[in-house]
Amino acid sequence: MSTGLGSEIVSVINKLQDVFSAVGSSASQIDLPQICVLGSQSSGKSSVLENIVGRDFLPRGTGIVTRRPLVLQLINRPATAPQANGTPNPQLNGSDKQANESEWGEFLHLPGEKFYDFNKIRAEIVRDTEAKTGRNAGISPQPINLRIFSPNVLTLTLVDLPGLTKVPVGDQPKDIEKQIKDMLVKYISRPACIVLAVTAANTDLANSDGLKLAREVDPEGTRTIGVLTKVDLMDQGTDVVDILAGRVIPLRLGYVPVVNRGQRDIDTSKTIGAALDAERSFFELHPSYKGKAQYCGTPFLARKLNMILMQHIRATLPDIKARISQQLQKYSAELATLGGPLGDASSGNIVLSVITEFTNEFRTVIDGNTNDLSLNELSGGARISFVFHELFNTGVKSIDPFDQVKDGDIRTILYNSSGQTPSLFVGTQAFEIIVKQQIKRLEEPSVKCCQLVYDELIRILGQLLQKIQAFRRFPALRERFNSVVINFFKTAMNPTTKLVTDMVSMQACYVNTTHPDFLNGHRAMSIVQDRLNANKPPTPVPDAKSGKLPPGQINNNRDLDVDIKKEEPSFFGSFFSSAKKGQPKKAGPIMEAPPAVIRPLSALSERETMETEVIKLLIHSYFNIVKREMIDMVPKAIVLTLVNHSKENLQRELLQELYKPEVLDDLMKESDFVVNRRKEVVSMVTALNKAEEIVAGV
Repeated sequence: MSTGLGSEIVSVINKLQDVFSAVGSSASQIDLPQICVLGSQSSGKSSVLENIVGRDFLPRGTGIVTRRPLVLQLINRPATAPQANGTPNPQLNGSDKQANESEWGEFLHLPGEKFYDFNKIRAEIVRDTEAKTGRNAGISPQPINLRIFSPNVLTLTLVDLPGLTKVPVGDQPKDIEKQIKDMLVKYISRPACIVLAVTAANTDLANSDGLKLAREVDPEGTRTIGVLTKVDLMDQGTDVVDILAGRVIPLRLGYVPVVNRGQRDIDTSKTIGAALDAERSFFELHPSYKGKAQYCGTPFLARKLNMILMQHIRATLPDIKARISQQLQKYSAELATLGGPLGDASSGNIVLSVITEFTNEFRTVIDGNTNDLSLNELSGGARISFVFHELFNTGVKSIDPFDQVKDGDIRTILYNSSGQTPSLFVGTQAFEIIVKQQIKRLEEPSVKCCQLVYDELIRILGQLLQKIQAFRRFPALRERFNSVVINFFKTAMNPTTKLVTDMVSMQACYVNTTHPDFLNGHRAMSIVQDRLNANKPPTPVPDAKSGKLPPGQINNNRDLDVDIKKEEPSFFGSFFSSAKKGQPKKAGPIMEAPPAVIRPLSALSERETMETEVIKLLIHSYFNIVKREMIDMVPKAIVLTLVNHSKENLQRELLQELYKPEVLDDLMKESDFVVNRRKEVVSMVTALNKAEEIVAGV
């Protein structure tokens, strides 16, 4: 059928079809033509298909026979030896007398099984249809996929669709007409689909369901071919010449009249070869058609489809070329990441390059020089900076020395630190004790800061293990990298934590009261005096006449003129003020042993208040100096012993641990996925290279 006309281009599509079936997923992206056979029930669709294939293989009968779409992939394949169509072969036993080793069918749902007996193909179509739709006349949109390999077909995809019906019969659903129509529209609406609209010539063309539906999806008639069956059954004296001339319903691709076998021919097992001869003689001898006989019949229809196919390929060739090169680029790039077609030979080189790539990326991420900077979130070094300047800064600033040390506690420490002789001035020792206690509280946020930076380094490690392609290929290398780097970070954490805790101890072991920013004692005293005086009643004014102060004012109410008050508050008054309340007075001086635990009971005296406020002010001043220094120094310490140490020494550590002859072979074991994927990609690249050669020659 394909001789002469476009045989070269058809061979291209045949080869491409083979290539794409090897590539698999790429085939779906390249739009090869599909010819859908459309028509009302019993209009002769199946007969047209059988004539194109040249073999009997479709179910026959009255009523709705095709109840599922049959996707028929015809694959042109050279004969093993030159044989005429239908030549019997004694080696192939079966009921099909025309069986031969060059023609066979395969079903998608029965992979690997070859049907040389075309009667068995028919039986399998019936069996599988009934399995999905039942024995009655129900329909299903689930297609049956059949591939026929033969030297006598063109590489085409034909789809035999259920015939259009109007009235449900048997147990068909009420909306059978709509169901079938929806199914057909799904197939014929694809732009690359060529519609074979089959109409019986002995009915009115204006009532053709096939043409009506084809007109809906192809209003211009650019991809619809009209096929007129049963031309031999028309009333005597009538013909289809007007239709063929395009005077009734014009189609851009025109109409082809054919004569199929009648039911009696099928019953008497008339071969398709004999039927084609009968068809040719009918057109050559008929008075209306004999002048145009070469434009009638099945062989002409097949050639016409071949022409359309050829034009379609020519039109889509640039797109096919572009898609092939695009796919080739994609798979070649993937193959490179998988180590080429054979995998890299030198394991040492791979380990070296991975170590170099990893450490370079690690430095880049921390320094922020990476090209793929994220717009939505902080990453790498920026996150470490956030830990230092937001989390640690806020954590240290939020420590309040007086949330744990109350005024009463300061008073107790003041008394305790002055020992047996009550201090004359504000106690330096008390100030130091409290300040050192509070400085120790800075250790927790400082150590926590080290831990957070360590967590960020582990996070960067995780990102790099995901990013670098080689780790997908070598899972053992990935695991070893992971453990070596984590151990390296853990080892670096010991000196880091020690340095940071030592810095806190340094601050606590020596309180530098000469610090230029520190508020000294005299300044603190004057501030507190001013504050207290602001809250005091005004001082008494001397008498205008005598110039003397009122009684009791000279020596703080201790003047000789003043009566001694009852219950005079002593120096330790606040500790004992209520100790004796409620006890009956005894005659004579009584001394009792002090209680087992002595705690201050009453409110602070004026002097105690002043001393406490001075101590608080000094602690506040000094603690702020220490906090400021720690906020400045702890990040520096962490960067020195952990971050920069990692940047500088990680490469050396990895080389020591990984670049050893005894471990290289174990590290270079590829994952099963990579090995299998490489095989797939190699076959795809090979197939696409072949496809590129094929299309390059057109």
